[in-house]
Amino acid sequence: MRGLLDLLRIDTSPLTRLASLATLSPHAGRGKHILLSMPLLTAEVGATILEIDVADITTLDVAAIVNAANRSLLGGGGVDGAIHRAAGPGLLAECRALGGCATGSAKITGGHKLKAKHVIHAVGPVWNGGTANEEALLAGCYRSALDLAAEHKLASIAYPAISTGIYRFPADLAARIAVGTVTSELAAKPRGMTRVVFCCFSTDIAEHHKDAFAELGLA
Repeated sequence: MRGLLDLLRIDTSPLTRLASLATLSPHAGRGKHILLSMPLLTAEVGATILEIDVADITTLDVAAIVNAANRSLLGGGGVDGAIHRAAGPGLLAECRALGGCATGSAKITGGHKLKAKHVIHAVGPVWNGGTANEEALLAGCYRSALDLAAEHKLASIAYPAISTGIYRFPADLAARIAVGTVTSELAAKPRGMTRVVFCCFSTDIAEHHKDAFAELGLA
């Protein structure tokens, strides 16, 4: 049986890197919020393509985007607020009927005015120094979202960097958990997924995701 590393192939060719860099704003510095029209890095896990992008998650053309939600599911700041604003008031109305969501789990709604047909609301943990099962709870967000996507026969999904904003989860550790969880889950059970996007809000966050691939010996 092939191991996990045998199932992964990373596209790091010079042409791919140059094409990606060409999409950067010439005025964008490290850590700035910029948009890219091409992935920074791609990999394959079986039949699934993984991408690391710097982009506005609300604009992505995927079957589902994941919202970094709070337990109420009634909107908030950061990615959560941006998704609710882009989706329109119908999303909040649908979320009100869900009765909230436990930390480490997820619930699904329609996409309303978004390009994505669905929003998967995953509730990440607040970082408390690593003493409150935060790592397992964060992994649960990524796993639950994959399971919900599979249950609804969705073939593509985009994740934000869950819990790395006001919840203060260390961005490097969060990226390792995100990439490691998704990769291992898809290697064990593909779920019909053809595309997974790690959608980063800054180049710093994207670098952490790239480092996570490298730590697996893939880049």
